[in-house]
Amino acid sequence: MAQEKKKMSVVQLTIITAINMMGSGIIMLPTNLAEVGTMSILSWLVTALGAMALAYAFSRAGMYTSKGGGMGGYAEYSFGKAGAFLANYTYGASLVIANAAIAISAVGYAAVLFGADLNPLEVALWTIFTLWLATILNFGGARITGRISTFTVWGVIIPVIAISILGWFWFSGTRYINAWNPYHFSFFKGIGKSISITLWAFLGLESASANMDSVENPKKNVPIAVLGGTIGAAIMYILSTNIMAGIVPNQALLHSNAPFGLAFSTMFTPAIGNIVMALMILSCFGSLLGWQFTIAEVFRSSAHEKYFPKIFSKVIGNGTPLVGMLIITACQSLLALMTISPSLSKQFTILVNLAVVTNVIPYLLSMASLKTMQLEENVPKAKQRKTNLIATIAAIYSLYALYTAGSVALMGGSIVTFAGWILYGFISHRFDARKALN
Repeated sequence: MAQEKKKMSVVQLTIITAINMMGSGIIMLPTNLAEVGTMSILSWLVTALGAMALAYAFSRAGMYTSKGGGMGGYAEYSFGKAGAFLANYTYGASLVIANAAIAISAVGYAAVLFGADLNPLEVALWTIFTLWLATILNFGGARITGRISTFTVWGVIIPVIAISILGWFWFSGTRYINAWNPYHFSFFKGIGKSISITLWAFLGLESASANMDSVENPKKNVPIAVLGGTIGAAIMYILSTNIMAGIVPNQALLHSNAPFGLAFSTMFTPAIGNIVMALMILSCFGSLLGWQFTIAEVFRSSAHEKYFPKIFSKVIGNGTPLVGMLIITACQSLLALMTISPSLSKQFTILVNLAVVTNVIPYLLSMASLKTMQLEENVPKAKQRKTNLIATIAAIYSLYALYTAGSVALMGGSIVTFAGWILYGFISHRFDARKALN
């Protein structure tokens, strides 16, 4: 009975699920969405439906699977060890890329807060500094990192909720309508141009079912919480970004490196805008801190499964995968230099699209494996049909997200993926050779 009382209710799990998605990914979204105009709300609706389909499918996979390893374990049902490796590898790569984008967000807000006019090289160098600072602070171990990240996430959530509620008092319907399609995109091009950036906001939904052992009646409550959390996050995303578009002129948003700070300065005073920017920098850095440790843990667990080199499994006394962190941060530093762009927003967009492309690969592998998973785990046929239908919808949306990411991101993601096949060739004998090799 004592253990039952400690378990989360469906409401608590729903809130946690929404908060996990509403991290620092949103803070640069208004600037990127301004490239399309307020018709990007249609992209939000498409992505919200796609994200809910993905979230539901992952919640079922989490309950049905008897294999560990998250998406790698899901992929193994249909694609064997090669598929498991590719899912783990592309997921790890997407996290490495995504954290570089988060670091750029922090640099953008800090530059505006302190009145610094950074050129593209300076943006890259400050991004590298931010990444290394987060890595160094992680040397203290997971416990300290977890406490900091849990606290700092509210630096984003509070302003997002505040503008969603209070922003209506400054909202101009005329400004919003005038910004509907300022760059005269066709209907489908306008929707497609924002799909990858809106999906970026939902990345991490695959981890929503990770707490299934800690919730009451998981078979019933996990799908409810996953869908509820995704809907809740979608509402906050759609409200905050669209209300902002009715407060701040499109051109001002388009050229801002700190859109939420700009919005609160417009609503209240520059001092309030500065406070919001400081909160978001704090939140962004806290998120960066937590994810740098999480990425190293993903690589460490993959190394234990013999997918990644042994060097990633090495830890220091407090359990920190120090060597792995250093290698990962070095790769992120190189990535920051390779993606130098004319503007901070442009560099952020390049990294976001690349992160989305690499993250969609394990999504597709997982969705494609659900049918085999359910057959092997003896799931009743009635339940199979519903899950397979939703997984198919999720897969179609994922393919559409790949298509809309653009040729540059697709080419970069393809190179990363193909490099993974080469890497698997070096270790495949551990799983696939019929005779043990000495």
